[in-house]
Amino acid sequence: MLKVLTYLHDSELVARFQRRCGLFLVEAAHHSRYEVRNWLLHFLFLFSAGLGHEIFYITCLPCIHWSLDPFLCRRLVNMWCLVMYIGQVMKDTLKLPRPLSPPVVKLETRVDAEYGLPSTHAMAATAISFTVLLSAPSRIQFQFEVGLLIALTLSSLVCLSRLYTGMHSVLDVICGALISAVIMFLTYPYWETFDRFQLTSHISPIAALTLPLFLSYTYPELDHYTTTRGDTTTILGVGAGCSVGYWVNEQLGQTFEPQGVLPVPLPTLTAHALALGAARFIVGVLALVGTRRVMKTLSLQVLYLWYRVAKNDDSARRRREIEVPYKFSTYTVVGLVNSILVNKVFILLGLL
Repeated sequence: MLKVLTYLHDSELVARFQRRCGLFLVEAAHHSRYEVRNWLLHFLFLFSAGLGHEIFYITCLPCIHWSLDPFLCRRLVNMWCLVMYIGQVMKDTLKLPRPLSPPVVKLETRVDAEYGLPSTHAMAATAISFTVLLSAPSRIQFQFEVGLLIALTLSSLVCLSRLYTGMHSVLDVICGALISAVIMFLTYPYWETFDRFQLTSHISPIAALTLPLFLSYTYPELDHYTTTRGDTTTILGVGAGCSVGYWVNEQLGQTFEPQGVLPVPLPTLTAHALALGAARFIVGVLALVGTRRVMKTLSLQVLYLWYRVAKNDDSARRRREIEVPYKFSTYTVVGLVNSILVNKVFILLGLL
């Protein structure tokens, strides 16, 4: 068993996969140089890797809330926060390295200082795809087999993209997908119970804010800086804001959920529906990106003033007492805007 695990964690196995896909290291002494011989696979895997980055989470995932069903978005965000927190903590607890370069070509540098196992891209892709698949049949009419094929395809592409970009070993990816599957299996019987608590309990908004903030502050400390604590705080902040927002919507009786007998038919893709969807996407993304920009600027200014830090000291953002509150407050407000305000703007503009 140990030999199998060692083999699956071997950097050379990742390098062979890259070469099979047409990605070659040109010169070992300058490992940032590489040659692409299959541009179709190259762009496919880069796009797939992007499905695990913030730009995807802040643009595409909210569309499920805006244009399909807030119920599905709520379930998705809940599972995404849970698996990502567990995955990030496991990374910084196990402290297993990422693949070595050379022989591997590394196409990403931002998270290279992070540890490797498990792949949180694989965990998120598995959780998102299959949470929607398992939750949708009671809400929307669709062919389950088609949904299963889509879920398998998307999660597989994201997993393979982590090998292609050189960021994870085969073992990292397999463990990420399996851990996510186990978490979903163990929590699935309690999804409806948690839904009721999240939407109706008077302590729900208090728990939604205090528990994620506590987990952010108590995140495992490392002997060097990585982006894991900040990314985890971002995810927990989004989850906290969305959870409070969904609770507020339930109290106000404005859930924006599909009307009629469930499950409802999928919306017809007419030119008018596509135009409305595109308009909602543009307005919604502008609202979230604008909120992020304003809150990030304001929170940093307040924290820099409070801790008497120079405004041009960008390295101060890495300090826990600044990184955690600025990211948590910023993305909590982003979650609130997404779950409460954006749909109200759509109604005012006649887009919903």
